[in-house]
Amino acid sequence: MRYLVLLGFLGLLLGMSSCRTDFDFVESTGKLQFSRDTVYLDTVFSGIGSSTYTLKVYNKTNTNIRIPSIGLAKGNLSKYRMTVDGMTENATKSFANVELLAKDSLYIFIETTANIVDTNVNDFLYTDQIVFGNGTQAQKVELVTLIQDAYFIFPNKIDGVKEAVDFGFDEEGNVTQVIGRNLQENHPDNGNEYVWNNTKPYVVYGYASVPDGKTLTVNPGARIHFHKDSGIIVQEGGTLNIAGTPSISENMENEVIFEGDRLEPDFAETPGQWGFIYLRQGSKNHSINHLSLKNATIGIYVENNFGTPLTVKNTQIYNSSVVGILGRFARIDGFNVVINSRTRGVGALACTWGGTYNFTHSTFNNQSSSSTQFAVIIDNYFEDANGNKTAFDLTAANFTNCIIYGSNNRQFILSKNDSKTFNYKFTNCLLKFNNSDPSFNGNLLYDFENTNLYTNCIIAKNNFDFKADFLNPTQNKLQIGLDSAAKGAADFSVSTGTSDILGVVRNNPSDIGAYNAIEFPAE
Repeated sequence: MRYLVLLGFLGLLLGMSSCRTDFDFVESTGKLQFSRDTVYLDTVFSGIGSSTYTLKVYNKTNTNIRIPSIGLAKGNLSKYRMTVDGMTENATKSFANVELLAKDSLYIFIETTANIVDTNVNDFLYTDQIVFGNGTQAQKVELVTLIQDAYFIFPNKIDGVKEAVDFGFDEEGNVTQVIGRNLQENHPDNGNEYVWNNTKPYVVYGYASVPDGKTLTVNPGARIHFHKDSGIIVQEGGTLNIAGTPSISENMENEVIFEGDRLEPDFAETPGQWGFIYLRQGSKNHSINHLSLKNATIGIYVENNFGTPLTVKNTQIYNSSVVGILGRFARIDGFNVVINSRTRGVGALACTWGGTYNFTHSTFNNQSSSSTQFAVIIDNYFEDANGNKTAFDLTAANFTNCIIYGSNNRQFILSKNDSKTFNYKFTNCLLKFNNSDPSFNGNLLYDFENTNLYTNCIIAKNNFDFKADFLNPTQNKLQIGLDSAAKGAADFSVSTGTSDILGVVRNNPSDIGAYNAIEFPAE
């Protein structure tokens, strides 16, 4: 009897299960909905893969559906690739019989790698469609990507090994190298690589090396994009000449721009995307004018440069993950220089191992919350891992009509080795420095009453007195407002006949820093 009851119960269960429709699927009838009707993949360089973009597909009906096909309209010839969430088949162009439960959704992941020759002739757009279903029930989502042509500078491979260029010396004095190659005067694809123009962007992989006796000239309007672990190295005897000029519009059409090769908006302000510009010991006669440099590890690294000093004018350096300018026993003259540091690195400007530094009408700001990071660092010695110090002469560190500011109490640090010269002076500067810390008591380096060291300087001891009044430092906008303590406080005998970094003439009384004070737009 129990056996018959059990059989009956099992039969009832089987009957119930055969009537379930939870996982029955019917063919889609074209009622899918999408998170967007067009997927715009951000601008990519010719032949370089894009980031991955997503499309969400919704089944908002009460019926489980089967999508007969999801495919690219151009089929296997398409330069797009896609993956459908949950599909295990090894495909990138089309998928068959994709099931989607009622009131559920799925993701499609999309990428592209296209060349300029694949684009529409009139607009350089590469387009395709994702087609869902067949015939009259088919639905489509547009795919659009702007492809930008470029000159590509990358190391060759020799016997499977990438070329390398000299970088420095190890502790034993042996030459060290990094991946890269020397530029060429007659490159088969790029022509004269010692002159960079604005006809097409340049994309650099590895380090572009300027050898002895050669000069790299970067002309107005050039756009240079560096891949991860890439940059420029100027070797002993080489020269760098960045020759930007003033622009007349917000497009910065004559500015030279150095930045990473990730063109997506999410990477526009991301620090540390590429390496640095390295002016090695013995390189000489460098000049930089109207350069905007963004998102490097170290913006400009200068080491014991010979000949005339590196001149840096009308230049902006933002979002360096370590430091904006690093000088080691270097010679640098700066005018209308703006450096903003927003990450936990070293700071904006580091004048180290002695040298000769002269900055006029420049703005250095440190927005990092780290108490060990400063807008400006000055020292005259090197300390090795064992605590041994080697001192060098700091011939000059002169700052005139400059703003040295930031979010923390102290924004410049002076470290002196008494065995060598340590000459510095601040004239008509706005300096953020709170010396209430007992460790600074009696430290003559910060004797702000000593006019031989500090002449007509404004000392801001907190965020409320003597404010810099920047427009928005977290967005790299270091223009000063009408309430700035820097307004009208510059030495006009230095300012006369000059313009600010935006090309606006300085009038008497002139303002401290790289920018003239302005009335901020209403929020």
